[in-house]
Amino acid sequence: MSARKFVIASSFAVLGIFASPVSASADWLFTPFVGTVFNSAADFNDGFDTKFEFERRFTYGASLGFMGAGAIGWEIDFGFTPNFFETTSNDGFDFASDSNVTTFMGNVILGVPLGGQSGFGVRPYAVGGAGLLRASVTDIDDFFDLDKNSWGFDLGGGLMILFDNVGIRGDVRYFRTFTSGDDDELDFDLGGFDFWRATAGVTFRW
Repeated sequence: MSARKFVIASSFAVLGIFASPVSASADWLFTPFVGTVFNSAADFNDGFDTKFEFERRFTYGASLGFMGAGAIGWEIDFGFTPNFFETTSNDGFDFASDSNVTTFMGNVILGVPLGGQSGFGVRPYAVGGAGLLRASVTDIDDFFDLDKNSWGFDLGGGLMILFDNVGIRGDVRYFRTFTSGDDDELDFDLGGFDFWRATAGVTFRW
């Protein structure tokens, strides 16, 4: 499947999910969050002789999804990490002067509500999906600029504690790119860019 066809099919799937009638028992959940990325590394498609490892960085974003009375739900997750690739190695080499990473994922959530869908409730969950990872890097000497969109996936889990219409949410996820195939074909081999993200946020339920 070409990347273009994949985008079109994914777009129709997302539109179908959010345009379909939602039962009265469904919870819409909106969570702005802050957190950190860690254990991040990239080889930039073998553009360098080594795989660079990067420092822990602040990240922020938001997610929007819904959960029904059962265990399955859907989510769109957006995250942004400024200064992602800015680091200094032991020999004093500065890798980047300006950089960031953006993630945009469509996910499936699996989590049984404990305590019902009104009033106090707890929902442990697992989450996973696929989407876009965009990396932007300018090196310290302006020798190269990298702006790259890559397909990737995320897997993780967390816990929501809800007090009626407002609650808190903690979440840990692993992100990794897929490699690109020839002739614009989507290849599901694992790529060389990956990181972990830990976040906490306030969840609004309606």
